[in-house]
Amino acid sequence: MQGSRTDTAFLTAVAAAADERAREVLAGVDGLLAGAPHHRRVMSAAKTLVACAVHPGSALFGSPEAAGAAARLVAFLAGMQGANGLFDGENLASPPDTAFTVNDLCDTYGLLQGESVPEPLRPLAGALEAIAAAAAGPLRLGGVHTPNHRWELSAALARLNAHWPDARLVARVDEWLAEGVDIAPDGMYSERSPNYALFVSNPSLTAIGTLLERPELLDAVCRNLEAVAATALPDGTVETVHSRRQDQLGSIALAPFLMQFRRYAIARGRGDFAAVVARILQEQGLQEPVAYPADALAEILLEPELAGVLPEPEAPQAVSTVFPSSGLAVVRDGAFAVTVFGGTDYAEHGWIRSGLSSNPTFLRMYAGGAVLDSVRLSRDFFGMGPFRAGEFAFEDGEFVLRERVAAAYYQPLPAEHRRAGGDYALMDDGRFSASMDFANRPNDAFALSTEARVRIGDREVRLEVEADPGGVRQVLELSFRDGGELEGVRPSVGGGFEPVDEGFVYRLGDDRIAVHVNGRGRAGLGYHPGEDYTHLSGTDAAQGMRVYVPLPASGRCVVALVSH
Repeated sequence: MQGSRTDTAFLTAVAAAADERAREVLAGVDGLLAGAPHHRRVMSAAKTLVACAVHPGSALFGSPEAAGAAARLVAFLAGMQGANGLFDGENLASPPDTAFTVNDLCDTYGLLQGESVPEPLRPLAGALEAIAAAAAGPLRLGGVHTPNHRWELSAALARLNAHWPDARLVARVDEWLAEGVDIAPDGMYSERSPNYALFVSNPSLTAIGTLLERPELLDAVCRNLEAVAATALPDGTVETVHSRRQDQLGSIALAPFLMQFRRYAIARGRGDFAAVVARILQEQGLQEPVAYPADALAEILLEPELAGVLPEPEAPQAVSTVFPSSGLAVVRDGAFAVTVFGGTDYAEHGWIRSGLSSNPTFLRMYAGGAVLDSVRLSRDFFGMGPFRAGEFAFEDGEFVLRERVAAAYYQPLPAEHRRAGGDYALMDDGRFSASMDFANRPNDAFALSTEARVRIGDREVRLEVEADPGGVRQVLELSFRDGGELEGVRPSVGGGFEPVDEGFVYRLGDDRIAVHVNGRGRAGLGYHPGEDYTHLSGTDAAQGMRVYVPLPASGRCVVALVSH
């Protein structure tokens, strides 16, 4: 890494925040061990205590109480380890879940090396080594579930090899790496998940690249951090609408990326990354659970360069970034930002499943504190659910999202396919399953084609929606963040609100989003999640203050969103 000066103010702040977290851990050890804790939580608690207890700048340096509690935690962890060397949790005998714990274990073991380690802590190293030795073989031979698991498992093998060298561990890492790192040129991993980039892929590839001297892995992490920086939103979160994992319907804070941006800002002289660090510290600080200060302290103790002085932060600039691999665009200028999304997997796969992108939100807008969290297009069309664009383009200065869905009415089976007993094959027709032998039936198909065009101007957005045929009942759902006030609306029969006239306003403090509608149908239709959800009595409905704008019989509606 570049530079050798220490940012003492930052290191002091990290140590103080880590001490606060360690005191919470100390106070909760009895309760933790009295329950049925996850092995990852037990090891994380031990790591927190050790990081503070070995740091001369910590109030817990050399603390017998911290050392004793850490020893209890590690002993409990050893009792949780199966005879096969792996840990159980929500998954039985899980190599990837065990890898998460072993990564923390190895870092904790590293903190205990050297003559300066206080005496009360030294016996812990042997206890950790025994757990690691039992896990090494099963981790080397074990399998995974998801793309990011490969890197978490490989990071554990790289760390084990760093402390207890074994060429077989490195060979296994190379076997996983030979599959290729699943990152697109635009910096998005295949799962498109900020959550898994944050907690798994980025830290894992960083560890592998550093410990095994694979610099191309560090380049990949930098590309992802560039994507994270470009998708950081004014409210302190990172865009998740495009994710293929659980976070696609939630939010992820920018703050926990602190140490990742700090690492690469120092190592590569990145003023843009330094600006992200400065923003996090100014807006969020270091307190748990925002920036995981005990983990940050452990990183710094293992790699003191991470406490170095940052390069000069670059001044924030207006950016417009398109991510072709995700069908995502983020346009940001200070407190104004717009997200456009048209890259769901639903068009290709036709179902809702973990690992697929299916969020029907296709537009967001930030105007200071006034936030339009979600724009969706719901419709009554054979129970197929809301508009989920599978085609994303930029044409004539506009982002264009397109979708075509179809359903059919089935005719009688031809004679050669009829069965007197009526026992026809159970098949799926794309909407539902039935013993109807759909593949051999003639059918009358009906299709619905929808196009949404988004033009972003100076603090405003123009949305044009056009559906063919227009007679299908459809409604735009605009979901505003709770906490503000709506003006110019009334309660809607279908729930939520509807405009009284052709426009309305959402206000939060001095920030406003004014909405003007050109082309509005009759009210009465609310959000319909589709049969993928309703047959299980479920929903993916958006939260917040929802305003419904029905499309007219023409199927065409223009909405202007203006920031004030």
